[in-house]
Amino acid sequence: MVKIEAFAVEQWMDKYETTAKYNTAETCCASISVDDLRALSDDKESDPLAQLQSTKLTYGPIRGSDKLRNTLANLYSVRAPTQLPMDNILITGGAIQANFLLLYTLAGPGDHVICHYPTYQQLFSVPASVGAEVSLWKSKEADGWQLDIEELKGLIRPNTKLIIINNPQNPTGAIIPRQTLQQLVDIAREKSIIIHSDEVYRPLFHNISPADPRFPPTLLSMGYERTVVTGSVSKAYSLAGLRVGWVASRDNSIIEALANARDYTTISVGQIDDAIASFALAPDCIHNLLKRNIDLARTNLSILEKFIDTHRWACEWIKPQAGTTAFVRFNKMGKPVDDVAFCEMLQERTGVMLVPGSLCFGVGEDFKGYVRIGYVNETEVLEQGLDALGKFMEDGYEDVPVKKSLQK
Repeated sequence: MVKIEAFAVEQWMDKYETTAKYNTAETCCASISVDDLRALSDDKESDPLAQLQSTKLTYGPIRGSDKLRNTLANLYSVRAPTQLPMDNILITGGAIQANFLLLYTLAGPGDHVICHYPTYQQLFSVPASVGAEVSLWKSKEADGWQLDIEELKGLIRPNTKLIIINNPQNPTGAIIPRQTLQQLVDIAREKSIIIHSDEVYRPLFHNISPADPRFPPTLLSMGYERTVVTGSVSKAYSLAGLRVGWVASRDNSIIEALANARDYTTISVGQIDDAIASFALAPDCIHNLLKRNIDLARTNLSILEKFIDTHRWACEWIKPQAGTTAFVRFNKMGKPVDDVAFCEMLQERTGVMLVPGSLCFGVGEDFKGYVRIGYVNETEVLEQGLDALGKFMEDGYEDVPVKKSLQK
């Protein structure tokens, strides 16, 4: 029988996000409406919903509309050695379904999987649930949450089938730079290992320039066929309510395998969701939408940085380079706080919502005292939330217990 571990971060979000007064745990850029999209678009004549008024709402194109898949294929082909065919993209119900289908289909008993860590729990829990053995490729906070290629070499086994990375990374906001990606590709190509890159926070790069030699390209552009990436319109594009994600690969056999598995789940993505996503990602809109969100991320990150600097007596971090989240460690007299108790007390007393790192991202005793902060929400929400957090730090922080070790 398949053993599914509790999905800690999603259960935490489900428990608290609807009652939070200040949701500073949100991982999506501040959400927008269809009217907002139309205002952002340079095409002022089109309405993504107009054509659907008289369209019969069938299942629609099972793999996603030609328009949406062509749009994505063109985006992935920028600066790539060859054009990505439309048929190498499968539209899914959000990136979470894209990841699940990929991991469920490609991993199983007898396989070994290596997963970037810390990361979204789905990426290591799903392959373990279907019988694969999972090794964690741990990034180092002391090195700016970077990965060590030499460590990867030591993790690879004869039965290693899949290496999973998350770039930009949740929860730290770090990136895997181009040089590391190239080394990873070289190793995987030599051993014919599939690389899965969860790129759901791409292309929200706000603290690193595309001219920087470390700037990471999408893995699909690096010339290795056995790569597969996942993404969605939820995080960088502010449209989580659409439930539109995708899988893209240079290896069409991977797409076919996932399409076969997907027949057992959602069959297709709704026509309305597909149409709005196509409008948002079209050239007339995508650049303005991304500019809006990158500007918002930079503004809000500066606000969060000032808070961290003011409270260095209690917290520290590695400043994020991309994405929407920061991983911040809180301590008392050098000892990590009980991050679960801290987040619960904070929610109860102030309405500020954060995510406890040890519960939602840690294995064993990892990440004691860490919390994930989502900072690319509406600026007013972040400011008010941090103001309430700051008052709690003055009046209630002394009540927060330190984390006790489980070791004897």
